[in-house]
Order: sequence, then C-alpha cells, then structure tokens
Amino acid sequence: MRILDWKLLSLTERRAALERPALHDAAGVAAQAQKIIDAVRRGGDAALRELTEKFDAARLESLAVTAQEFLAAERILAPPQHAAIELAMSTVRKFHSAQLPASLRVETAPGVVCERISVPVRAVGLYVPAGTAPLPSTAIMLAVPADIAGCPVRVMCTPPARNGAADPAVLTVARKAGVDRVFKVGGAQAIAAMAYGTATIPKCDKLFGPGNAWVTAAKLLVANDPAGAAADLPAGVTEVMIIADDGARADFVAADLLAQAEHSAQAQALLVTPSAALAQAVAREVERQVRTLSRAAVLAKSVANMRLLVVESLETAIAIANDYAAEHLLLQVREPRAWLARVNAAGAVFLGSWSPETMGDYCSGPNHTLPTYGFAKAYSGLSVEDFQKRITVQELSPAGLKGLGPTAQVLAALEGLDAHAAAVTIRLEALA
Repeated sequence: MRILDWKLLSLTERRAALERPALHDAAGVAAQAQKIIDAVRRGGDAALRELTEKFDAARLESLAVTAQEFLAAERILAPPQHAAIELAMSTVRKFHSAQLPASLRVETAPGVVCERISVPVRAVGLYVPAGTAPLPSTAIMLAVPADIAGCPVRVMCTPPARNGAADPAVLTVARKAGVDRVFKVGGAQAIAAMAYGTATIPKCDKLFGPGNAWVTAAKLLVANDPAGAAADLPAGVTEVMIIADDGARADFVAADLLAQAEHSAQAQALLVTPSAALAQAVAREVERQVRTLSRAAVLAKSVANMRLLVVESLETAIAIANDYAAEHLLLQVREPRAWLARVNAAGAVFLGSWSPETMGDYCSGPNHTLPTYGFAKAYSGLSVEDFQKRITVQELSPAGLKGLGPTAQVLAALEGLDAHAAAVTIRLEALA
C-alpha cells in the first residue's frame, strides 16, 4: 500500500498509479479464454467436465442441479438466512420493477403512427461467480430483473465446490426467483457453454453477470461472434474509488477499501483525498483492520494494489474519478450531493459516510453488476431494460402515405436507390 502525492507524479507515474491489476496481461488472458471457448465448442459436455475438474477440482456426474439438490440447499440455510435473502430480493425487485419502460406511441405526421414496444430477450444466461467466495447476491441481481423482464428461458451457471455441489445460498436464490435450470459450471467454459450451447446446457441469446478476467474476456469474445451470444456489459474484477475530505472517518474509509479488496487478489481499491493526514490515518487503519479479517491470503495481495492519492483539491479528485471511471465511487465528503453533479463516469455512486458500498452489493436496491476497467465512461450498470429489446412499429394510412411518401421519394433519389423510391411510387399510383 502506497501513499502518493499526485502533484509530484509524472504523467507516466499517474497512469501507473491508476492501472488496473487485472489488465496487466489482457492479451494473454484473452488468448487463454479463446482456447477454453474452442475446447467447449469442440467437446461439449465432456469438455466442460474436464475443465471443471482442472479448474475447480470437482468431478461431476451431472452438470445440471437436480430437484433433490435444490431441496437440500434450501434445508441447509437457517430461517434468518432465508429472511435476509427474501428481504434483499424484495428491495431489488422494488427498484427494478420501477424501471419497466412505458410503451411509446407518436403520430409523427398525419396518418403516420410510430410506436416502440419492449419485449423480453428470449433466452438469457446468468453467470454467478464462486471463485474465491460464492456470490448469492449476484444471483439476486441477475435472476430478479430477468424475472421482472419476463424472459421465458433463464439459465444459470455457477462453479461447483470441490465436493461437486453448487453453493446452497445461490441455489436458494435461484429457486426463489423462478430459475430452475442451474448448471455447475464456472469460468470461461460456462460462458462458452451458454453462448453456443451443449447437449445439456441450452444456447442463450444474451449473457449476464460479472466474473474474473477470463470470464470477462470470454464474454467479449462470444459477443463479437455472430454465432455466439450478446453480452450485458464488461463487468470484471471489482474496483472502488473513494473521494474523501478531512472530515471523513479514517476507519470508515479503510473498511470500505478492504471490503472490495477482499474479493480478489486483482481487486483495486483507491483513495483520493486532499488531506495528507487522512491518507496517513487510513493507511494505519488498513493495517490494523486487515489483521482482524479472515481472507488474509487474498488481502495480502490486493492491499499491495491499493493506492492512497493525495491531491490538491476535491476538484482534482473529481477530475481523476471521471478519468478513471470506477465501478464504485464513494463520496465521503461534506455535502456529497453537491459534488454529485460533477460526476459523469461511474458505475454506481454512494453518497456520504453512512452509505457503505456493501449495501449496494447486497440489498439497497440498485443492481451491483456494473462496468469495470473504465467502461463506466460509456456503459451503465445492469437494469431491467438490459433483459429486454426495444422494437419500433410503424403504420401508415393511405392518407399518411400520400402526405409523407413524396419526401421518401426525394430522399431515395438523392441516394440513388430507385428501388426504394419505387416501393413508394407503386403505392401512390394505386391510390391515384
């Protein structure tokens, strides 16, 4: 963990301070992901079993989760755990239900009616990671909006534990959200299976969910293949940036940095502050708090990726944040809402000292599947609309064609497309 004075850094040093650890070998990761995809396309279910044994140390008799496994999973969880899952699902459902788009109908010219309707994506693949820790929260964030959107085919893949079982909390969420086709497959191989289909796993039209660098690379690769499947957004290894002033509590800031750092050795946690004293206090707090946490092996690596940047002003901090485009941006400053208007690149923003990112991960309501690696400059977090398609509808009456048809004829002539013009002309002549 390093404290850096921003104004003393060269341009190269500034770029290095903000470089995502997960992108150090992006080309190599993409090449490895492609090999896995190719293996699954060639070998189907047999390749999935081999790769699961190789990467997850699990030997599977069946890739699909059985009805008995679902029931057993639900029995493992205690009543308070069921209650927490149901409450989290209710807040997520409430926020996402409000996102359902209204139908649109406009008469753009007399006799010319144009509409836009929303229809669900036919078959969606939901990827729930379980690499260093199972993530039932991700199952909630994917399965609930898919249900609200009305997607008729919903498939979920999640890595098995060494004993060959899927995480019971993930299975419980899936069952509560109406997803009964769950497969014990993880990593880039799960993405390939859902994108192209196997004898066991149905081919999906669009894939959803975060993952490690290999999962993210695989999603991008299959999305660029017409025979593959569309992807929701580049949601890879987690990252957080905290902007804090001298009024922020160092223990709060340190806890928020560590909350994201514990996800993965490649996770990145950054503090940007105009207060050198706060940076030093946060560094001490991180060292103190990390000794109390259980994921020491992961934190030993991810804490090394932490950067505490001391800047001249909050204006500079916001400029850095907009350039970095963090997955999670926390504003632990005085009057945080006043600074919100200056933020234009972030997956999700958390305002004030009492809004830990943890709440967004689990149960406040918005989706925690967010763009990483700087893609927040152009991508948004997951929403119900991502599980739907917008289709436009146009209907012209004879009078509408008479009124607007000549405009189309002129524009078709300008482009030299006489067949376009003829499709209008033949109808106008029929109306004459």
